[in-house]
Amino acid sequence: MNNVRTVSDTKRTFYSTHTRPINSIYRRVVEELMVEMHLLSVNVDFRYDPIYALGVVTSFDRFMQAYVPEEDKLSIFNALCQALGDGSPPYRQDAEKLEAFARSLSPQELLAWLSLSSFHPEAGDLQECLQSIGHNSKFKYSRLFGIGLFTLLELASTELSKDEKQRNEALSKICAGLHLPEEKLLKDLELYSSNLEKMAQARIVMEDILKADRKKREERAQAKGTAATPPSGS
Repeated sequence: MNNVRTVSDTKRTFYSTHTRPINSIYRRVVEELMVEMHLLSVNVDFRYDPIYALGVVTSFDRFMQAYVPEEDKLSIFNALCQALGDGSPPYRQDAEKLEAFARSLSPQELLAWLSLSSFHPEAGDLQECLQSIGHNSKFKYSRLFGIGLFTLLELASTELSKDEKQRNEALSKICAGLHLPEEKLLKDLELYSSNLEKMAQARIVMEDILKADRKKREERAQAKGTAATPPSGS
């Protein structure tokens, strides 16, 4: 008997957990992330790790950056994680722990650590996790894992993450150390960057539409108010 959760199961759980409607511009973002996480969770070779967690958190936070109402974002994220089944890992806690460790290193130290060129005992279980990724011939690479790696480079150095040559050289070194598919990683990050730009443009268009609509309502209300006020001396 096949008890593997389906995408429909995951979506049903999500919408029964977060019951408020999701703004249309963001609904597709949430559902695509949900499906991606679901498909990974049922893959036999997939193993959760803090870099993947950082990719999930970063992707959600950046694409949902201007979501209104702001307080719904926490509910949406929690429902997203819980929808994947029992025993949902602590995505934010693991992401924050990894971020804190990355910030404690210089860009050179972080790059050497991520490429398994150096050992940091103070990394604790993060060190063990990184080594298991590098030594696992069946490691299931994912776009979200790639986003997690890129986020670490951003934390290490803004210049490094923005300079294409430096960034690609750093990613190449990491891919060699962890035995990751470099070409796929670079394509995933290029698409990620492109999608962030499109989302930012969509937000601007949406804000302009809302401003225009608000202005029309104010003008109509003002016109009604003027019409309702009798002229003096009548």
